[in-house]
Formats: sequence, structure tokens, C-alpha cells
Amino acid sequence: MTSASERAGVALRALSAAAGRAAAELSADVGRYADLAIETLEGGGRLLFCGNGGSAATVEHIATEYLVRFQREREPLPAIALTAGSALLTAAANDFGYDQVFVRSLRALGRAGDLLIVHSTSGASPNCLAAARTAREIGLRTVALTGASGGELAGLADLAILAPADATATIQEIHLAIEHAVADHLDAHFAGERP
Repeated sequence: MTSASERAGVALRALSAAAGRAAAELSADVGRYADLAIETLEGGGRLLFCGNGGSAATVEHIATEYLVRFQREREPLPAIALTAGSALLTAAANDFGYDQVFVRSLRALGRAGDLLIVHSTSGASPNCLAAARTAREIGLRTVALTGASGGELAGLADLAILAPADATATIQEIHLAIEHAVADHLDAHFAGERP
């Protein structure tokens, strides 16, 4: 039987390896994501986020970092997690189907010039695919954070960032690290720090 410490070591080494691959392979794309976010916010747009399960937790976490702060004192930045609100999600799922839960909010809140950031480890979640299609229809650009396969979502996004992992937990951990890197860059930019 594997001990807890051995299991932890295996998991942490796997995450470290995936993070190393992500740093080598994804830094340019993460930089493009940060640039898109800055361009969106400076143009008067908002950051809109969606995802399911653990990804929903990540997008709510990150939207909060923009609204409150990450590491620096700055003005709040407009970010909306389309996952927030159990009454809204359950009403939309009940009345229109679960694949429409993000579409309803996106049609109400999204406007041309906003940026939709979709988290889906599989790249195949029907509600995330519907959100990406709707974003294109109403004039939003889309960034997709997915796993290594990219799924159908990667083809619907203006920028797809594929975490180099297959395990859901590892993909989500890489996604959170990417979001923190972007948040740090935006924090510095909007706090007036210059490179």
C-alpha cells in the first residue's frame, strides 16, 4: 500500500513536471492572453469567465482577484464570473437546459468589446461550447483554457491555451497558475508599474 507521503510526492512531482512543460510551451500564449485582457479593459470592456465544477471555482476566484485586488493596490477591474449565483444557474438549467446556463447570462451581460475566458479541462463541455459560439455571435473575443487535447473548444476560441496534462486536477492547477500569472501582470499594469 502506498503511504500518504509517497502519494503526495508522486502528485507534486507530476504537477512540477506539467508546470515545467507549461512554462516552456505556453508562456507566449499566456502573454497574449494578458495583452488581450489589458486591451479589453483599456477599451472599456469587461472580463467574463465561465467553467464547470473545479473550473467554476477557479473562475470565481480569479474574477474576485480583479474586483478586489491581487497583490497591489489599484482600482477594481470589471470581471464577472458567469458561474456565480445558484438561483440563476438552476433557473436557467431548469427552463432552458444546462447547456444554456452561460448563454443566458452572456446574452444579458456580454457586449462587443468584452473578453470571454472559458475554462474546460476537456474542451468538450456543451455549456462552454455554447458560450464560445454565443460570444462569437455577439462580438466578444474568447480565450479558452483547456487540457492537452483542446477539444472542440480550442477551435472556437480566438486564443486557446492547452495545459500539457491529461489529469483533470493537474490541468486545473495549471489553469490557476496561468490565471495568477495574468492577474499579476494586469495588477502591475493597472497599478502603474512599468517594466
